[in-house]
Amino acid sequence: MADNATLARRIHEAWNERSFDEIAEATAPDGTITIVGSGDTFVGPEGSRAYNAMWAEGFPDGRLTVDRVIGSGDYVVVEFTGRGTHTGTLVTSMGQIPATGRSLTLQLCDVMEFKDGKVQSQKSYFDSGSMMAQLGLTSGQTATQHQ
Repeated sequence: MADNATLARRIHEAWNERSFDEIAEATAPDGTITIVGSGDTFVGPEGSRAYNAMWAEGFPDGRLTVDRVIGSGDYVVVEFTGRGTHTGTLVTSMGQIPATGRSLTLQLCDVMEFKDGKVQSQKSYFDSGSMMAQLGLTSGQTATQHQ
């Protein structure tokens, strides 16, 4: 069995391949992914698929570059850079953000806890203000509400 740092790196690299089933299989049945800024939480393998598809749908050409992986026992921190063009709708808990056609580069950090070789929790940190600014959204151009 691979160590947790290797598993965490592979999960992030699998995103570039859109291997969402592989990522879901690495998620515990009650595992959680939480976007720290909004508190949005995705649960289990199906939540993992939804979380990853959300980003891929908003940024179809999106790519991750793993910058640093630091592991200590059951915990792993992954710093990574996400790049892509916002050509799809990004669905968030605050509403849908229609495609802007703008390029985006974000620095992100995931803090992951593993249990029995599966992701038990993943907390994702990123600067949503930077994301909104790069997408050209202002106070007059906000996400549309869910119907």
